[in-house]
Amino acid sequence: MICTRRLSLFHLVILLGAGCAGHAFAQQPTLAIKPLRPSQKASVMQTIGVTDITITYSRPGVKGRTIFADAPASMAARATGEATLDDQNKRQPGEPITPYGHVWRVGANEATLFQVTDDVLINGQPLKAGAYSLEAIPGKDEWTIIFNNDPGQWGAFSYDEKKDALRVKTKAQTVSDNQEWLVYSFDPVTDNSATVNLRWEKVRVPFTVEVKDVKAAWRAHADALIAANPTNETLPLQVANTYYREKNWDEALKFVDQSIKVKETFANLSSKANILWGAGKKDQALTVADAAIAKGKADKVNTATFEKRVADMKAGKM
Repeated sequence: MICTRRLSLFHLVILLGAGCAGHAFAQQPTLAIKPLRPSQKASVMQTIGVTDITITYSRPGVKGRTIFADAPASMAARATGEATLDDQNKRQPGEPITPYGHVWRVGANEATLFQVTDDVLINGQPLKAGAYSLEAIPGKDEWTIIFNNDPGQWGAFSYDEKKDALRVKTKAQTVSDNQEWLVYSFDPVTDNSATVNLRWEKVRVPFTVEVKDVKAAWRAHADALIAANPTNETLPLQVANTYYREKNWDEALKFVDQSIKVKETFANLSSKANILWGAGKKDQALTVADAAIAKGKADKVNTATFEKRVADMKAGKM
């Protein structure tokens, strides 16, 4: 009986080992050689406040072809409504690459990917944070820019209007210089917005991405990071110092006290002294400043610069 149990245990170990080995083997990444593509991949990113906007796309070339034009009857017969005609395998010589009135992938190869880390406004219309495929319906004067909830599609062949998150209108602009390779850029950029420009051939198509409240987005990021790292005293101190620079004394004190509650350091005590001084609470500031210097010396921190500042405070030079 004992031998049978030992044998069963032995077999169990072997089976588990084989299962783990098989699982490990199955998890090995598939090897692949990156293909050579005539339309090469590119990416452009812009940060507005703390919000990152990234566009990843492939860059087709003009190559002497007709790019933007009405679809001839032979071409239009292959699609109904807004359905895409963006299929190089069906395109006949002389047919436009991007016919008016039909969905286009605004790039080449995989669908162009638009990613944004916070909720934004696109030409004034709300778009949630996330990843989207970017498509467009070109027109002679007006374009429709499409943000679709299927970011993993190839081109626009499986595009489904029911998955659209947002459509906005924009005016196309004709420019004098020819842009051989399709390119995206962010220009101009302001404190809370950026204009995305699609440039190809002699056409420029702009749309605006705006962060409605940059400071609120920054605060939301800060709060989330602090909540996820409750034993880190540096994070609330960074927030306190930001509010100190803005002379928002109440919020600065709130966050510096949060930092001190986690762990007293020369850095957060000296910051609190500076905040109190800025807020006009000079007696409290000097008391905390002395405590900061004592803490710094105990922790063998170089306090010389701060000591000089405190001396100037006490001498009425500040």
